[in-house]
Amino acid sequence: MTGTETAPTTDSWTLQSAPLNYVVGHVRAVLPDRILEDARIVVRDGRIEEVGPSTPGVRPDVDGGGLLCLPGLVDVHSDGLEKERLPRPGVELPWAFSLMSFEGKVRAAGVTTVFHGASFSDRATATTGRSVHVAQQMCESIEGWNMRDTDARLVDHHVLHRLDVRSAAGFKAMREEFDRLVAAGVVTAATPAVISHEDHTPGIGQYADRTYYENHIAGVRGISAEDARKVVDGLAAEREANAGVRDETMGWLAEQSRKGLARVFGHDPESAVEIADLAARGGNVAEFPTTVEAAREARDRGMSVVMGGPNVLRGRSHSGNVSAGELAELGLVTALASDYLPSSLLGAAFSLADGCMTLPAAVSLVTSGPATAVGLADRGALGTGQRADLVLVSLEHGHPVIRAVLRAS
Repeated sequence: MTGTETAPTTDSWTLQSAPLNYVVGHVRAVLPDRILEDARIVVRDGRIEEVGPSTPGVRPDVDGGGLLCLPGLVDVHSDGLEKERLPRPGVELPWAFSLMSFEGKVRAAGVTTVFHGASFSDRATATTGRSVHVAQQMCESIEGWNMRDTDARLVDHHVLHRLDVRSAAGFKAMREEFDRLVAAGVVTAATPAVISHEDHTPGIGQYADRTYYENHIAGVRGISAEDARKVVDGLAAEREANAGVRDETMGWLAEQSRKGLARVFGHDPESAVEIADLAARGGNVAEFPTTVEAAREARDRGMSVVMGGPNVLRGRSHSGNVSAGELAELGLVTALASDYLPSSLLGAAFSLADGCMTLPAAVSLVTSGPATAVGLADRGALGTGQRADLVLVSLEHGHPVIRAVLRAS
């Protein structure tokens, strides 16, 4: 080609979506193993056809001007939508507006695929608004959102089903939702549901040191430390009484995993024994392990290990557990999730790139790593055949800034 480098068919650029065929040139392409300087990326039919050096004297459709080009970010655990819907206790916004508003924030963070956490639990609180009913509403709203014209969607939306293993009501609702998705052909062996099982009983998991939970309760409710201890004592006793529900829930999850209908995440595992149990149930992912022991056992078993972006940025866990940065330095982290802050993903990746790993390795933690965790092989890397989800990034005062996002239609 000479003069200009264009697609074999004519596409018009619109503000509605990226064209199916175009060429991005003069970018610093972040590949899985290196950075390719002055690169060009050829897109055909919404897929990457070629990544290689820019051709001298040839003008691409889009001149990247030396910006970094990354694959679109994949967020496998986001609780941001529930905060968008309930910005203050008792202030509920419509689901459609909340999705539209939050989609803009996710897109601005360079995220092109997001898994929204829907909490199937009967432990409703004023600050989160979580309940079985809200989880069902969220799933229905996301399903309806996905039925819109795909050209109008800025982000690929999915559901992370967060199942409280000691909630009878949550388990019942989760089974009903799961059966509905299977009957509708949405959940199949080719497209399994993603289910994260969690047990937030004080004294185990995330709150192994229950003092952190007591302090949280005291702050949220404005009560004394002594009253907070009594509340947590009651909560622990109540949840211990639901041990039978936990056993039934775990058995059901193992069955769906064996059928290939669910990818199972173990939330907040704290020991090698818990990881072994997760593996026995067919679990694929250790999500937010709380100790080095649990993370190392998970990696030894070939599991993905997901940690939180905010944890990396803060340099520590908010509940006193192992820091994501420490696990990353040990080579035990394969993916980062935003948890509650979409912008934390890219910030955390670049923070790690400034310290314990290369930029390509750090970028993989927010692209190919999470894509692998949820079983999406068609995205997460700048490679032939991958979805043309592209993010152009500059560095300003040492921090990454999203300059453009192109999502495959």
